[in-house]
Amino acid sequence: MFNFLKSSKRATEPQTFYQQLGGESAVRAIANGFYDVMERDPRAKELLAMHPQPLDTIREKFFEFLSGWLGGPALFEEKYGHPRLRARHMPFTIDERMRDQWLLCMYQVLDEQVHDDPLKIQLRAQFTNLAHHMINTH
Repeated sequence: MFNFLKSSKRATEPQTFYQQLGGESAVRAIANGFYDVMERDPRAKELLAMHPQPLDTIREKFFEFLSGWLGGPALFEEKYGHPRLRARHMPFTIDERMRDQWLLCMYQVLDEQVHDDPLKIQLRAQFTNLAHHMINTH
């Protein structure tokens, strides 16, 4: 009976975005899908040009960042320390146009891969806030 109560309590605890998405494979698919969209959509050509080629390393770093940011294992922090996103992106001009290109790619990958509409809405809001925060040039 004690085990039943213990597992019942666990079931009512809110899941992280990482868990709701399906864990590592789903988060990796989002990270890779984001760069796939960036590579194929001409509306993101300026954003793509800012990234070092080939994209293999940045894809992995983005997955590691997303893992921790979405509530999963803090892979990025374990390897590189605190993300310090604004500081790491200061060498790049990030204006509203770059923000919009980034969100175009992120929204598209969320539309393609996240089929739970309430979850997708929450993720869009979180990513939108993140993208606004990254603007460093007006």
